[in-house]
Amino acid sequence: MRNAAREAALNIVFAQQFNTDYVQALKKKVFKRFKLEKEDDLSFANALITTVEAHRAELIAGIEEACHHYMENRINPTDKSILLIAMAEIKYFDDIPPVVSVSEATGLARKYSTERSADFVNGVLSGVINKKVGETNEDC
Repeated sequence: MRNAAREAALNIVFAQQFNTDYVQALKKKVFKRFKLEKEDDLSFANALITTVEAHRAELIAGIEEACHHYMENRINPTDKSILLIAMAEIKYFDDIPPVVSVSEATGLARKYSTERSADFVNGVLSGVINKKVGETNEDC
């Protein structure tokens, strides 16, 4: 149920944009709301949240670069949260194929954001993946 874990992580990452002193109780409530009971699901959601927290500045810089230096404070907060999670997956979760991260992020954008958000998220993340693939090929 990684979908539910991603949705729960999205809620926490979104809340962190407005309140950096979020309470552990919020996390418990969100995890309960999304019925995250299995250790794997809880672990995955926590890993996403922790990775975004630890690398937020770097991930935001990557988003700005992928958006052709469009300042992150002008990006819809929901879209930004989705992008942060997907960028964290692409960069730090080697067991998840990048196309899966893009697909999941696009689905979250369709569910939680505006009509145009899915295309925006897909475009930004596709650019990130293409750049990453180009860097990998240059190293060969």
